Amino acid sequence: MDFAFTHEHDELRQTVRRFMENESPEPTVRTLMETEQGYDRKTWERMASELSLLGLIVPERHGGAGLGPVELAIAMEEMGRVLFCGPYLASAVLAADALLRAGDEPAQKKLLPAIAAGQSIATLAVTEAAGKWDLASIAMRATRAGSEWKLSGLKDYVLDGHLADALIVAAKADDGLALFQVEANASGLERRALPTLDLTRKMARLNFSNTPATRISAGDATGALKQVMALGVAMLAAEQVGGAQRCLEMSTEYAKTRLQFGRPIGSFQAIKHKCADMLVETEFARSAAYHAAFAIADGEDAFEGAHLAKSYCSESYFHAAAENIQIHGGMGFTWEHPAHLYFKRARASSILFGDPSEHRLKLANILEL
Repeated sequence: MDFAFTHEHDELRQTVRRFMENESPEPTVRTLMETEQGYDRKTWERMASELSLLGLIVPERHGGAGLGPVELAIAMEEMGRVLFCGPYLASAVLAADALLRAGDEPAQKKLLPAIAAGQSIATLAVTEAAGKWDLASIAMRATRAGSEWKLSGLKDYVLDGHLADALIVAAKADDGLALFQVEANASGLERRALPTLDLTRKMARLNFSNTPATRISAGDATGALKQVMALGVAMLAAEQVGGAQRCLEMSTEYAKTRLQFGRPIGSFQAIKHKCADMLVETEFARSAAYHAAFAIADGEDAFEGAHLAKSYCSESYFHAAAENIQIHGGMGFTWEHPAHLYFKRARASSILFGDPSEHRLKLANILEL
């Protein structure tokens, strides 16, 4: 596996960083996270028209950029660095990849161009009342009456499910796990935004009551959905790296300027050790996240790298966010300081798609330990 960034990768990173720093400063994040929608429509459309970010992994024949997991990870890292508010993980990652891996041709032609152009937001509904992101825990069944499919049941913790235009729902059919598309205004569908610890990432509860749906996958889609979830886990790990990096930067910048006893606090050994540990953990996390992205891009086993990245990056980000608060002292605990926003994102992200211990257990099973 060629684990090296190209000149094009560096250019992409610089372009996305400039855009995110301009369009997602702290005041904007604070404003958007208090709204029900949680994102800015004009910024979302610019991400599609100017940077092609919304269709980064969508093939060119469907109006996308035709790039891969490594480029997607770079974009996710830069978004995590600024706590970008928007349905990117839901629509441009999970939903788009589910359509590419398991969707039929009509569904791809209908949804992928709209997703890439920023005209439609889609999401993938997997988790149910148990709160597990494990495909084996899916209990919802789809019933068929002639040529029509109906869904009944609950989907919980659906990323941006309250605002998505198209819902891609995983449910059991007679021939195994299948994907179904449900329109946002379908009869028998009730959507409710959930209160979350991390206000910058929105989630919803979806109730289906004999709701009409269109099946978009053929045969058992379990294998394809496992690959989709592996990509989602790897991309979330890359986002966590961006957040950890920003926490490190905030800590070191403050340690250089905050004076105590007439000298910068960064000159004290305790602060030096904290910053050094954060640096080492962040760099290890970056290696783990991009190892997973490069493995998926090269067609290698996605699961081992994804589980490793999620378990390590979750803990590294949480530790960096906590240390960032400690280094800032009392002001780091205040609502006005951004440190607590990163702390909440770090804590919520560590649970999303399964906590670190769950991923370590899955990794141990793969390695037969």
